[in-house]
Amino acid sequence: MSPSDPLNFDRHAFGPDFVWGTATAAYQIEGAVDRDGRTPCVWDTFGRQKGKIKTGETADVACEFYDRYESDLLLHKELGFNAFRFSLSWSRILPDGVGPNQGGRINEAGLAFYDRLIDHCLSLDITPWITLYHWDLPQALELKGGWPNRKIVDWFAEFTDVCTKAFGHKVKHWIILNEPLAFSVLGYFTGQHAPGRRSFRNLLPVIHHTALAQAEGGRVVRRNVPDAQVGTTFSCSPIDPFTPSDQAAAIRVDALMNRLFIEPALGLGYPKELPFLAGIAKKVAKPGDIERLAFNFDFVGLQHYFRAVVEQSYFMPYLWAKDVSPLRRNVQTITEMGWEVYPESMYRIIRQFDQYEGVKKIYITESGAAFYDRVEQGAVNDKARIDYHQNYLQQVLRAKQQGSPVEGYFAWTFLDNFEWAEGYRPRFGLVYVDFRTQQRIVKASGRWFQQLLAKKSFVSKY
Repeated sequence: MSPSDPLNFDRHAFGPDFVWGTATAAYQIEGAVDRDGRTPCVWDTFGRQKGKIKTGETADVACEFYDRYESDLLLHKELGFNAFRFSLSWSRILPDGVGPNQGGRINEAGLAFYDRLIDHCLSLDITPWITLYHWDLPQALELKGGWPNRKIVDWFAEFTDVCTKAFGHKVKHWIILNEPLAFSVLGYFTGQHAPGRRSFRNLLPVIHHTALAQAEGGRVVRRNVPDAQVGTTFSCSPIDPFTPSDQAAAIRVDALMNRLFIEPALGLGYPKELPFLAGIAKKVAKPGDIERLAFNFDFVGLQHYFRAVVEQSYFMPYLWAKDVSPLRRNVQTITEMGWEVYPESMYRIIRQFDQYEGVKKIYITESGAAFYDRVEQGAVNDKARIDYHQNYLQQVLRAKQQGSPVEGYFAWTFLDNFEWAEGYRPRFGLVYVDFRTQQRIVKASGRWFQQLLAKKSFVSKY
């Protein structure tokens, strides 16, 4: 069967061991932000500042997953997925941000919640994939300097140590960081995300400490769970120049978006195409740091949604490039987020990361789309989302058939949830959530996956 066939799609073409999952994040779905010993994270604080969340909403309740995880995971099982990616709330487990080794305490109620969640996954034959850090830094640590403070490497290492000792006998798939570029740049340079700091002075320390924590976290997992698969994830996009004269700008943006954190982990150092990164060696790094950035990850998670098209810009310091919007390029198919739907970019980004000698396995740890979903007669017919996943999966299969070691696909996301600074408006889920009643309605896209994962092959009826 051709991966380009628009109707027939055979899951078994991906192989018997291909992982089919959905991805979530603690802050976006759990709610219960002040219960059972959990203390505030930076997003709790950020979200209460006027104008920071576009809709004026908070994640205090979110999807109530903290209370509804049992029924939600039953629904996840019904849809046929064999893996569930979720993150651990740092401040739910370590209310002071640090553990006993650094004068803090462990919240046993927090550990107990995740223990129940993991056990329920396992009872349903759903493999748990844990993300250690998905952007929800404890506010207590932000008050001590947050990611610009070099101590964050030790703080994160102890958090990783506590979590892997608690769950490592049950969980064998660990992701260190979720999209380090996003929380580094959006949180500490542009201020669009928590904690909302805007300073270039912060950026270099944040980048370096994040890269150090990425490797150190990997070493802690490897020490505590020797039989684990250890990986980390990157938001990534192929970068195209708007015109031939914008090629140099595209190279710089590629260095920032796709290479900044993978290359240090592979022992290649920071990309030299970004001259401002030289300031790390001059002002931030300590002797031996460059060697400490490297870690032999078992897999890399790619989080891919769209390609980027860029042009030279003298009004964007340090990068000297800017995005050319899909609207300006007269793109016809865009999502509610304003992102271009361009399936071939999935193939291209897999092949790009496959070129690295040190990349052993690739998982698509996020991919999905937000559209204007409507409930009509108790159903959500989201054909555009079905088209998105089918077309992007066809490109995953294309890359796999050409030899790329891509071993799984996690749809973003299982449930409609709190989408960070966008609030509840953008809906990425395969399951619709009525946030007033917490009612769940499986969308047509969820049923499409159910069909795909239940049979050897099928002709989509959607």
